[in-house]
Amino acid sequence: MELRQLRYFAAMVEEGSLSRAAARLHVSQPPLSTHLKALEQEIGAALLERGNRGVTPTAAGAVFYEEVRAILARLEQARGKALQVHRGDIGTLTVGFVSIADYSLLPPALKQFRNDYPLVEVQLQELTTDAQIRELRAGRLDLAIGLAPVDEPDLTFERLRREALVLAAPADHAAVQGEGPVDLRTLARASFIVPPRAIGPGLYDLVISRCQAAGFAPRITQSARQMQTVIGLVSSGMGVALVPSSVQNLQRAGVRYRALRGRSAQIELGILRVRGGAAPLAHNFIRTLHQVAGTAAIAAT
Repeated sequence: MELRQLRYFAAMVEEGSLSRAAARLHVSQPPLSTHLKALEQEIGAALLERGNRGVTPTAAGAVFYEEVRAILARLEQARGKALQVHRGDIGTLTVGFVSIADYSLLPPALKQFRNDYPLVEVQLQELTTDAQIRELRAGRLDLAIGLAPVDEPDLTFERLRREALVLAAPADHAAVQGEGPVDLRTLARASFIVPPRAIGPGLYDLVISRCQAAGFAPRITQSARQMQTVIGLVSSGMGVALVPSSVQNLQRAGVRYRALRGRSAQIELGILRVRGGAAPLAHNFIRTLHQVAGTAAIAAT
């Protein structure tokens, strides 16, 4: 039994005429009639009655038609779902992200992606870049948003945006009184809060090199893995921190943010994924991230 025979039979019942069914199916009448007779022979029962009033189903044909219609509807549904998966319109996407992304690109990207792909479920995991690398290799993430540098031969890193470092200091700290950018040299005796190098070598090295360029080695008294923890320690008066500019969106009582004087020190935020072609779901989300990053870049200039 062939699928086209089922389609031919359904068309014949619905049209009630060999000529109309043939025109609808874009086939000539002789092969259509031949296929329908072969179908009846295979089933072992007459399915159609041909008379002066056209073609009508027999009792067996009427029952068979209801089943065939259900089969064809399920096939069409299956075809539609397969096409949705192929285009990345449906499914589940697992995305890792560093906390910095949650203060900048991620919220508007998720909003746009939900509008464009309402049938896709996005599962988010807040992870440091080193943890993202492990989860990507284990196949537990489809992609991630992390911090450069990432020099792993089996992974790719696509830059989304650069962010300048700014100073986060307790509101009563002398460095953030008044207006204008802060000269980093005035913080030579300050206590610094820095994420451990093991989880964010790019940010750690940038902070160290920026301080060294100002003529001192920072006195690191606290380490914290997440930016919200860093800012929490700053608000408690435990020290100062150099953080990406988007962290200013994390408002915390007792913390003031200020730009740094002189050449800007910048950290890169980008997309991490396993090298090779991205699945349609991941590709669609990556495209959305780039669109949002481009919009943000224009708005910031």
